[in-house]
Amino acid sequence: MAEAFNDLILPAEKAERYATLAEEIASVLAGEPNLTARMATVASMLANSFAHYFWTGFYVVDPAKGDELVVGPYQGTLGCLRIAFGRGVCGTAAATRTTQVVEDVHAFPGHIACDSRSASEIVVPVFGKAGELIAVLDVDSEAPAAFDATDKAWLERILAATFS
Repeated sequence: MAEAFNDLILPAEKAERYATLAEEIASVLAGEPNLTARMATVASMLANSFAHYFWTGFYVVDPAKGDELVVGPYQGTLGCLRIAFGRGVCGTAAATRTTQVVEDVHAFPGHIACDSRSASEIVVPVFGKAGELIAVLDVDSEAPAAFDATDKAWLERILAATFS
């Protein structure tokens, strides 16, 4: 796990780490309009900042289908290529437009096991400038119950600042 971006050492406490990371993401992406570049950078910086992040990436709304996600920029093992809205944790987040925090993915109805080592997951909807759903951010962990209200609040905040 990379602990620093350009000589910046991230704090150990989770909320402080997210706060520092949010500033660094904003700084790195200042002036960059391309969505793929923004997603790739966010996925990389998040994945390299938290030891409990096993898979970190985006599933993008497929404009040709409208109700299906297609894998976008990510860090980790092979991701699922497509996920229908309403299916699994990512599809549920897309269909409901709400963040899903899942302590045990194996107990989640309809869970899609892209990698059987994942034990818990958080999926955050990503909205564009017009308020439309453009993607979901999916973060998996090998540890059960790895995500909490702090992760939810900060990931929602970072994504809103980056994409809205």
